[in-house]
Amino acid sequence: MLALFAMLAVLAQPGTHMSVAQAAATAASTAAAVTIRLTPDQRVISLDGRSRYWVDPSGTATADQIEAAGDSVAWATRNPGLSFNLDGKALWVQFDVAKQRGSRWYVEVQSSGIDRVQMFYRSSEGRWVVHEAGDTKAVSDWPIPGRFPTFELSPVGDQPVTVRHWLRIEHARVDFASPIVLSSQPALVASREREQFLLGGYFGLALLIAAVAAANAMAYRDRNFGTYAVYVAALALGQLAYLGVGAQRLWVHWLKWNEISTFLLPGISAAAALWFARTVTEPARFSRALDVVVWGMIAALLGAVAVDTAVATRASFALLMLLILFALLLVVGLIVLVWTQGDDPHIRLIALGFLPVLVAAVFPVLRGLNLIPASSLTRYALSVGAAMEMPILFYALSLRGSLRRESQARAAALSGHDALTGLADTRTLTSRLDGALKRARNLKHPCAMLAVRLTNLDAVAAEFGREVGERMLVVAASLLRNTITDIDMAARIAECDFALLLEGPTTTENATSRAQQLVASGLRNHAALPGGTILKFNIAVALLPEDGLDAAASVIWLLDSLNSIPLDARKPIRSANF
Repeated sequence: MLALFAMLAVLAQPGTHMSVAQAAATAASTAAAVTIRLTPDQRVISLDGRSRYWVDPSGTATADQIEAAGDSVAWATRNPGLSFNLDGKALWVQFDVAKQRGSRWYVEVQSSGIDRVQMFYRSSEGRWVVHEAGDTKAVSDWPIPGRFPTFELSPVGDQPVTVRHWLRIEHARVDFASPIVLSSQPALVASREREQFLLGGYFGLALLIAAVAAANAMAYRDRNFGTYAVYVAALALGQLAYLGVGAQRLWVHWLKWNEISTFLLPGISAAAALWFARTVTEPARFSRALDVVVWGMIAALLGAVAVDTAVATRASFALLMLLILFALLLVVGLIVLVWTQGDDPHIRLIALGFLPVLVAAVFPVLRGLNLIPASSLTRYALSVGAAMEMPILFYALSLRGSLRRESQARAAALSGHDALTGLADTRTLTSRLDGALKRARNLKHPCAMLAVRLTNLDAVAAEFGREVGERMLVVAASLLRNTITDIDMAARIAECDFALLLEGPTTTENATSRAQQLVASGLRNHAALPGGTILKFNIAVALLPEDGLDAAASVIWLLDSLNSIPLDARKPIRSANF
């Protein structure tokens, strides 16, 4: 009776939405308690439709008071999709279970970041058993550590009995709309093993991508990879907080950081994403004003994060969620702009990479705005989208970077290579030949060199013009490259003269075979040249070293041998010393 009077006093406090008298008046509409019978053949049971709830507007009611009030409280059936604003309040969920002997069952609130969850039930001796989890306690101090608040239901004695359980939930700033389920022990263990495997794979991939992107950024001075590394790292940190992995594995005892990280890191992730999108799309090429808008949105996101961290209100968090939504739309706009007006050959691949995250991020943002209840989509969609995005964007950035590095390498190689064909020049060939001759003399294994002349270059250029003549030289260079291996060298040593250095131990048969292969390839039709145009080669072949000749003298000697072959010779291949 004293407990009932205490309950009356609590419910009569200012701000109470419903007094006990009002509850009694609506007793006819109060939801009846339903007994949930748990059997070994069951695995997971939702409390939707099987439990009842009541919101304590003052947040001060105790388990004794709730128990004493009984059905005089206006309990209502907890149905799917219900959402509760619990700022300054507490949600009570009541459910009755009857278990078979020997079975172990658990109740799980399937969301991380819940401020406080308590479970109450009476022991067989009649004493209250209280368990507590949530962000107010370190995960290691929870009854069952994990990402979600989880409690074991009351044990069963020799005879199965119905035991009433209460959950008391506190959660501020975001409406509480999380599923609550009962899980058998095998189902809970299997679920946790599966989630640890999948989340471990996701965060391992994120760490790998971020590390390799950062390494590429430093190695190649590529700001695209640099901003991508920051974006991937920020997104992964945001997911660590949002999914509860950080509180479970990393910042276990940092309660204050755990409290604010769920609200702080998503905004930083959105700012990093927008920064990365700006870097790869370069909006300043199209509009200076648009570039200013992007920087302004990044500043607004970071400012909103700072304000929300300082004041920590429902309104400040809603503002941050709206800015994140606008940032997502801005990223879409940047990609569409480059797609329609730019000349980036890889923008479609970049757009494909962004697409999974842009779609998936909508669900947690809508959840943050209290527009949809918590679900698997709100919890895991962004992680799945990010796992799909990371390798695609990394591949797209690699293609971009390889093109840029290729042009840089070509420019850097001009000092030692022919600008038209890309082959080594005479100085580079002489230097390489000098080393090859030294190795050949020391190891007593000959190398070989071929001097090659394109004999019909002047005739083709006179007939079709200089441009076709230059194309003919490029085709010739390609044929020379195809004739040699990776350890050999092709060089252009005069207007229509080339040289092939065959390093390593070789024979007269091998050197002659390479020459024959080159002559045959020149007689085929080539798509880059006018129809019927072929390449005619004269080739002088020599095994080196030749007595008394250094590298430069060897080149001159072989060219002299090439000059001795008539332009219209029936046998275009001549050996110089065998």
